[in-house]
Amino acid sequence: MGAKSAQLKRPKVIRVVGLQVIVAIVVSVLCWGFLDSVAAYSALLGGLVCAMPNLYFAWKAFSYQGAQAAREIVRSFYKAEAVKFGLTAVLFALVFALVRPLNPISFFLTYAVVQAMHWLAPMVLKR
Repeated sequence: MGAKSAQLKRPKVIRVVGLQVIVAIVVSVLCWGFLDSVAAYSALLGGLVCAMPNLYFAWKAFSYQGAQAAREIVRSFYKAEAVKFGLTAVLFALVFALVRPLNPISFFLTYAVVQAMHWLAPMVLKR
């Protein structure tokens, strides 16, 4: 076995984040069509508050690879998750402090739908 065949492929987690952004945009457009512009930008903000920290996590957590970097991999996962949690809290606080008017129902429902993409992504991205 050559060195090339022994290396693992990096996970394509960026696809999950891309799917989350697409879902946030689709839900926002649906809110705009069926409700109003406040619901639309509230939905978009809810989706982005979910997707942006996940993008950071995907970028940082998978920066190391290989058995020799096992400690760095574990450390990067813990650090990326901690920063992701903090970033999520900051984004929530910024939205609720700065955005007026805000439709909280659209915001939270879109956040939940975009978060659910983690569970549905393997089925959607299987192709």
